[in-house]
Order: sequence, then C-alpha cells, then structure tokens
Amino acid sequence: MSENSLSPRAVVLLSGGLDSATVLAIAKSEGFNCYCLSFDYGQRHQTELRFAEGVATDLGAVEHRVLRLDIGQFGGSALTDRAIDVPTDGEEGGSGDIPVTYVPARNTVFLAHALAWAEVLAASHIYLGVNAVDYSGYPDCRPEYIAAFETMANLATRSGVNDQRISIATPLIDLTKAEIIQRGRALGVDYARTASCYQLDESGQACGVCDSCRIRRLGFEQAGVPDPTSYRLS
Repeated sequence: MSENSLSPRAVVLLSGGLDSATVLAIAKSEGFNCYCLSFDYGQRHQTELRFAEGVATDLGAVEHRVLRLDIGQFGGSALTDRAIDVPTDGEEGGSGDIPVTYVPARNTVFLAHALAWAEVLAASHIYLGVNAVDYSGYPDCRPEYIAAFETMANLATRSGVNDQRISIATPLIDLTKAEIIQRGRALGVDYARTASCYQLDESGQACGVCDSCRIRRLGFEQAGVPDPTSYRLS
C-alpha cells in the first residue's frame, strides 16, 4: 500500500494474533503510516505468520516484513521447546510463577529490531500489543519494562540524541481481552483473520484447549461477540 506523505510513520510488531491486529488498527486510526514487523523465531508453528501477512494487508500496512531470528534454539519456553508441554485448562500462571510460555527476552529482542527499523524509517512510534491484565506473569509485558526500554531507546540511538524521540506505544496494556475485542471491532478488525493458539495446525485451526485459546474464547464471551475462531476441539 502506498504511503501518505503527510502522515508520521510507526513500526508495528505484528504476530498475527488478536492483540497485535488490534494494535495495528489503533495505529492506523491514529494517523500513522504503519510498517509491520513479524518474526520467525523458532516458534512451534509458523502458521501465525500467514495470519500476520493477511492482517497487514487487510488493515492497510505500507509494508510487512518477516525477520528470521531463531531464538528458539535456546529453548526454555513451551512455545519453542517441544519437550515442555503447552499449558491447558487454566494452568498458566496459576501459581504466581512466570508462565512456561514466556520466551526468554523475546520482547527485548523484538523491540531492539523494531527500534533499528524505526530509526532507519525516521518513525516516531513503535507499537506493540503487550498486555498486563491477561498475561501479568510475563516480566516483559509490565509498564515499568516498557518505560525502561523507551528510556534506553532514546539514549542509544541517533534519533534520540538528536531529540527525535521514539515512543513505545502499548495501547492495550491495561485492557481486558473483552475490552480489546470491543475496541478492535469498532475499528473494523476481522478477528476471523487472526490466530492466538499456541498449537495452530497447518490449516490454521486452533486447538481449543491451550490457555491462549481459553483466554480468547472467554474474551469473546465477555465482550458479547460471537467467536469466529476455527477450533479443532469445542
């Protein structure tokens, strides 16, 4: 899609999931030319990248890039290490510990690459869909982490030194899943074109039993919106 030369630029981290699709729609609604960045990082499935491509097209991103960074070779997460079971039936975060689906340093790695692209693009904002409500066990989804990264970003870049600050925008950080869905629906997001499941199959069907599916399904129920997800199990 062509760029509006009068609009500022933003880099949007896009996974193909419900949250990141909503964030892209929000960035567009706030007047940004959006450059979407997705990662092939060694996750259990790459099907989500097809969803990301579709979302970027549907919501009018100027450009969508997929960067290969195999941090999955380190393991340490249920999303990258098949020896670790994906949690189901509300197991995730129940003990107050950091969930096994936390990928070590993932948001730091992703944001660092988004920051590099933002500086090249002279983009003023980086948008990402972190949330401290449904996934409060993730240390890199906390507001204080985002504030610290933004401070670092403006210390470590030519843009920051030249007083062309880059802001880290997290419009979903305090919203429930139901509130996120309602916000996205108001902006025209087609959630049938998104995927949240930890165990997507090659056809794009969700498992219906992992904790991400559970949270997604409950979000639609609480939002009073029909769930358009294609589940293998009901």
